[in-house]
Amino acid sequence: MSEQKAGTSLYAVKVTGGQERNAALMLADKVQVDKLPIAAILAPAELKGYIIVEASTPHAVEELIRGMKHTRERVQGIIEPSEVDHYLETRPVVEGLEAGVLVEVVAGPFKGMQARVMRVDEAKEEVTIEILEASFTLPITVHADYVREVKGV
Repeated sequence: MSEQKAGTSLYAVKVTGGQERNAALMLADKVQVDKLPIAAILAPAELKGYIIVEASTPHAVEELIRGMKHTRERVQGIIEPSEVDHYLETRPVVEGLEAGVLVEVVAGPFKGMQARVMRVDEAKEEVTIEILEASFTLPITVHADYVREVKGV
């Protein structure tokens, strides 16, 4: 986060657990519509129940979350950029995916379907999956961004 804009600070916003991404998308839409002075909105998957907003003042964050669904409150205080740096590390898309892992398709024509990874091509960042809900087995190759590992199965 060394590229933080001059005069801005990071603030945490408490949101409904599991709705971090939805809340961030709705807040981003509100920023564009209302032309609010918000520099960035970060919703790391590893940080449950919170999103991080980069803004010039805490009042801008309060204005942003006022009346918005899934948002609770702004956490008091400012977050140091060093605290969120580890959420910004780039990792290979196929990291953690291997043959036999259960995944959910998150984009494309098979969105929302459960599948099992058959093969991983790390060079092309593609995975070959088999849709579990299909009546017959048909291997499909998709980009690794299109699947998300199902946790707790």
